[in-house]
Amino acid sequence: MLDAADTRKSTAAAWFRELRDRITSAFEGLEDAGAPGPFETLEPGRFDVSETRRDAGDGTDAGGGIMSVMRGGRVFEKVGVNWSEVHGTLAPRAQKAMAARGVPGMEDDPRFWASGISLVAHMRNPHVPAVHMNTRMFWTPHAWWFGGGADLNPCLEYDEDTAHFHGQMQAACDAHGSLDGQDRYAKLKAWADEYFFVPHRGRARGVGGIFYDDLNTGDWDADFAFTRDVGAHFLPAFQPLVEKRRAQPWSEADKDVQLTHRGLYAEYNLVYDRGTKFGLETGHNADAVLMSLPPEAKWH
Repeated sequence: MLDAADTRKSTAAAWFRELRDRITSAFEGLEDAGAPGPFETLEPGRFDVSETRRDAGDGTDAGGGIMSVMRGGRVFEKVGVNWSEVHGTLAPRAQKAMAARGVPGMEDDPRFWASGISLVAHMRNPHVPAVHMNTRMFWTPHAWWFGGGADLNPCLEYDEDTAHFHGQMQAACDAHGSLDGQDRYAKLKAWADEYFFVPHRGRARGVGGIFYDDLNTGDWDADFAFTRDVGAHFLPAFQPLVEKRRAQPWSEADKDVQLTHRGLYAEYNLVYDRGTKFGLETGHNADAVLMSLPPEAKWH
């Protein structure tokens, strides 16, 4: 019989996997609908799906996940939608980082469990924005929390697209009231603006969205419900932008701007992204961790 913690873990992991299934189906539907222009004669893109396994370091199984990557589609040049459920003991470096973040008991008991979905899409048409989304749950014997968010990364910005995306993120937040005595959307938007800033370039990675981590209000059901809403609002936030922009004519100059912006995206993910660092430090499949990198990028 599962205890309360195991029930929560299995419930969260199943939700993240269902969300992964829903999104990959929708993205393949966008491929089927086509993208008039230079890629309309290509076959609709499909996800290459493979299982990943995590080795605890001593040959024992420590969970794994599903890596789903589509390359060379008519609409998506490269998109990854990964789901994972892993467990084990944190390596000393990751253990130290968690302890520094205030995770209780981490100095003495570095066991952990984590599950989530992670998505990054790089698009064919420079007018269609790249996008990132993830939601996750993390557990230790002494604590649990949720994290996640979504942010839009256009190379060619449209104010109405930004407003639409943020409107959906705000709707996800507004359904759950204030957080720490603050307006939830305003707090998480500001957090995203800070988190997705690229210090060495002195600019944001994109036009933002929402971001949160270490979410534990003491009410697991409420925090999980909010995390589910963040995931559920992703497709309504992003899919209409794809449908609106995928047939818009673009020039070689537009493509150059896109490739240069992808360089900025790659720099951020390799230097600053907390999820990239955690995935590599805990021994997860490197291809799955680095699926966020664009297929092509450029630096001037």
